[in-house]
Amino acid sequence: MDVHLAEERMLVLQDQFNMDHAEGRASTKKIDAFGALAKVAGFLSRPKDDEFELIYREHRLQPFWRVACTFVSAYERHRDHAVKLAPEVRQVAIAGETHQVVDHAVTLHVLETCREETKRDIYFDALTGQPGADLTSRLRFPTIPATEESLAAFTENGTVVVPPQATSSVVVREVLGSLVNKIKADKVLEETVTFEAIDLYYRPVYAFRYRRQGKEAVVEFDGLTGDVRTGGATFETYVGKILETRFLLDAGAEVANLFLPGATLVKVLVAKGMELRSR
Repeated sequence: MDVHLAEERMLVLQDQFNMDHAEGRASTKKIDAFGALAKVAGFLSRPKDDEFELIYREHRLQPFWRVACTFVSAYERHRDHAVKLAPEVRQVAIAGETHQVVDHAVTLHVLETCREETKRDIYFDALTGQPGADLTSRLRFPTIPATEESLAAFTENGTVVVPPQATSSVVVREVLGSLVNKIKADKVLEETVTFEAIDLYYRPVYAFRYRRQGKEAVVEFDGLTGDVRTGGATFETYVGKILETRFLLDAGAEVANLFLPGATLVKVLVAKGMELRSR
């Protein structure tokens, strides 16, 4: 099997909003964030704004993987095909060879030449390594290439850059496993996997933690689409207090070596300064 790996890229999806706008939108959902009972109570007697304390706000870049690839398989196989004939037919001649008819059918032994092409465009949660929802709609927003310096600049400006917990080799393996199926072939002519994209995206998310009557709840605001949702999380909840600030992105000399002994890939070492900030 031949495996062709695209160069890994890191891309930051450009924020479409700012902190003030996000906070204003999140504030409209703070009652909902405390659950159904709080929402019902709000209809009866709307809580005052001073009952809610905004105890933490963050702007973070949250990672996800996009892996796009094509799997081509070409092979030959021998097959017997029964061809139904009219009742009166007793024998047939094909290419000068005579075939006897049995039960109103003749069996032809043929060589089939086959070619299959399968495309995959899969998104992975970079924190869990699990395939996630289709994030194609996110890719319509402009991106900028990410480098060690640019990520460091984000952190210096107060943005939390969440490090991926799943390396590219993990997601590449996952895709390979889903592509390589057992085929019934007498002779394999070609098996090629071409990875057109192995991209680590960072998308902007705003999160706000509120406290009311001794309880806490989080509202998230999507920095691309403007969607607001309750029941979200802040950086500490996602990955905890991580002390290690460097993470190796490795598309996978390990993966490539499964098929191409001696193959190596450029490893990209990304420095991510991470600091938990609270008010």
